[in-house]
Amino acid sequence: MTRIDTGILDTALDPAAALARLAGADLSAGGVASFLGQVRQEDGLTALELEHYPGVTEQALARIARTAAERWQLHRAVIHHRVGRMTPGEPIVFVGATAPHRRAALDAVGYMIDLLKTEAPFWKRVHTTSGSHWVDAADTDRQAADFWLDQMASEDA
Repeated sequence: MTRIDTGILDTALDPAAALARLAGADLSAGGVASFLGQVRQEDGLTALELEHYPGVTEQALARIARTAAERWQLHRAVIHHRVGRMTPGEPIVFVGATAPHRRAALDAVGYMIDLLKTEAPFWKRVHTTSGSHWVDAADTDRQAADFWLDQMASEDA
C-alpha cells in the first residue's frame, strides 16, 4: 500500500528531514528520488510570496500524488509546498518518491513537480526593490505538464 504525504506549510520547509523520512523507511524500495525547489535570486528580488486556495490546493496535491503512486507503483509519494513570504534561497517545495526501482521514482518525481506547477492553485507575488507584482504561470510549466499528460495518454491508448 502506498503512503501519500502531502501538505501546505506556512512555516519553514525542512528538506533534509523530509528526505530522511524517505531514505531507509522502506527496505523494499530500491529507488528514492526527490526534488527541492527554492526561491531563485534574481536582480532586485527581495521576496517571493505564495498564496493558495485552502482546501482545493491540498486536494490537488493529493490527487497528483495518488496518480503518480498508481502510475509508477510507488511505495511513498510526498509533496510539501510552502506558502507565505520567502526570501532567496529558502525552500519552496519538496517532492519525493520511493519505488522498487530508480526509474519509477525519478519519473514520478518529475511528473509530480511538473503537474503541481499547473494543476494546483498557487498564486505568486514577486517583491523587488522597485515594487511588487503578481506573476502568471510560465509557458514552460504548461509544456512540462503536457509532456507527462501526452506520454500517459499514449501509453493508455
